[in-house]
Amino acid sequence: MDDPPDPLVTAKDVPSYQTVEEQIKEIDNTIIVYRIFYLFDSFIYRFQLIKKSKMCILEIPRNLLETLNKDGTRARQELSRILNLKIEDIDCWDALK
Repeated sequence: MDDPPDPLVTAKDVPSYQTVEEQIKEIDNTIIVYRIFYLFDSFIYRFQLIKKSKMCILEIPRNLLETLNKDGTRARQELSRILNLKIEDIDCWDALK
C-alpha cells in the first residue's frame, strides 16, 4: 500500500505562521505564501512561495517553528537565516508550470 501524499495544511495549523509570514514580507513584500504541506516522515513544513510567475519551495523544521514561541531570539535568527538563504537564492525560483 502506498503512503498517502503529504497533507496540505492551513496557516492556522502551522506553529508561528504569523512570524514566518512577517519575516518573508520583510525580505520581499511581493512574495505570497501559496500552499503549505506538512511532511510527516521528516517533521518539516514545506512552504510554496510565489513571486510574479515563479515558485520557490522552502522547508522549515517543525521544532524550529515551535521554538519561536518559547525562545524567540535564537529561533527568530535561525528562521531569518533560512528564509534569507532560500528567498535570495536565484536557483530556488522556478517558473510556474
